[in-house]
Amino acid sequence: MFDLDKWQEIYETIRKNKLRTILTGFSVSWGIFMLIILLGSGNGLQNGVVNQFKADAENSLWLYSGQTSMAFSGMQPGRRIQFTNEDYSRTKQSGLDVDKISSRFTIRGNNLITYKTEFVNYSIVAVHPDTETLENTTSLKGRFLNEIDVKQYRKVVAISTVVEDALFKKEEPVGKYIKINNIPFQVIGTFTDHSERDLQRVYIPISTAQRVFDGSNRISNMSFTTQTHDIEELKQMEKYLINTFAARHKFDPKDKRAMFINNNMENYQRTMALFAGIRLFVWIIGIGTIIAGIVGVSNIMIIVVRERTREIGIRKALGATPLSIISLVLTESILITSVAGYVGLAMGVILLEVLAPHTQIEFFMNPSVDLRVAISATILLVVSGAIAGFFPARKAASILPIEALADE
Repeated sequence: MFDLDKWQEIYETIRKNKLRTILTGFSVSWGIFMLIILLGSGNGLQNGVVNQFKADAENSLWLYSGQTSMAFSGMQPGRRIQFTNEDYSRTKQSGLDVDKISSRFTIRGNNLITYKTEFVNYSIVAVHPDTETLENTTSLKGRFLNEIDVKQYRKVVAISTVVEDALFKKEEPVGKYIKINNIPFQVIGTFTDHSERDLQRVYIPISTAQRVFDGSNRISNMSFTTQTHDIEELKQMEKYLINTFAARHKFDPKDKRAMFINNNMENYQRTMALFAGIRLFVWIIGIGTIIAGIVGVSNIMIIVVRERTREIGIRKALGATPLSIISLVLTESILITSVAGYVGLAMGVILLEVLAPHTQIEFFMNPSVDLRVAISATILLVVSGAIAGFFPARKAASILPIEALADE
C-alpha cells in the first residue's frame, strides 16, 4: 500500500540535503551515461562493419591468385599464378556445394566511359550473372547480366546509380549506348549496392571482355556461394580447392602466397564474436563505474542513518518494526539511484540521437541502444539502489532504542 507519510519524510530528507543528494546521484548518473554512450558507440561500429559485410554474400568464398614463394618441381619461386576459364568450369562442376558462382576479369588501363559529351573514369568489371547475388547488388531499372549475354558475347553493360547520375543526368539510361574505351555497349540496367566502392564500377559479360579487350581465357579471381554455414565444412572446402588448384597450376599446396582464399562466413562469425567480446567489455566498464556510484550512495546512506540514530531509536521505542526501518532506508536509496540513473540514461540516448545523423561514415553507422538495453539498465538501477541501501538499512534496523538515546 502507498505510504504517503514515508514518501513525505523521504522528500524532506532529500530537500534538506540537496547538494549532497545531487553530488551522490551524479556518480550513478555518470555511470549509466557512459554505459549508454559506450554501448551505442559499439553498436554504431558493429552496424558499420556489418554493412560492409552486406557488400558481399556472407556465405561466400573468394579465390585470388598470387605469386609463388616456394620452389616446386624444379620451378623457381616468384612465378605468377594465372587463373583461367578452366578453373571456373572445373570449380563449378567439382561436386562441391557450389550455389552461385562467377569469375571476374578486370579491365586495366584508362577505363574511359563516355556518353555524348559526358565522360567518367570508373572500374570496368567483367563477370558472370551470379555476381548479382555475390555482390548483393539490387537492380533498379532494366536487368542485370544473364547467361545469354555471356554465351552470345553481347556488348551490354549494367551501370551503377553513380555512373547513371554522372553520364545521363535525368535522361533514361536503359537502351542507350555508352562507349567503354571507345567501344559501344548498350545499357541494359542500373543497380545499387551497399558498398560505395562497388558503386564506382560497371559490369559487362566476361566472355565479351575477354574477346574485346584481349583477355584471352584469363580471369582475375573467382567467387562462389555455398548452402552450408558450417565453418569446418567450409575449411575442408578451402583445403580441397587449394589442392586442386595447386595440382592444376603446379605450385606447392603449402605455399601461402601462391593462392589466397577469403572465407566471408568465417570472417563474419569472427567479427560477430569480436563484437560480443566488446559488448561484454563495455558492460564490465559500465558496471564498474556504476559500482563506484553505488559505493557513494551507500556511504551517504550510512551518514544519513548515523545522523538519524536518535530518531530511529525513538521510532523503534514507539513500536516501529525493523522491516519498516529497512523499507524507509531502501526506498530512499532506490529513489536516488533510479532518478539519477534515468537522468544519465536519458542524456545518453538524447546525445546518441543528436549525433547519429552526423556520424554516418563507412565503418560507423547509426549509434543507438535498443529497448533491451533500456530494460537491462532499469533492472540494473533498481538492483543498484537496493544494494546501496542494504547495508545502511541493516545497520538502521539493528539500532537499539536505549543505545540510540544514550548516544545523545
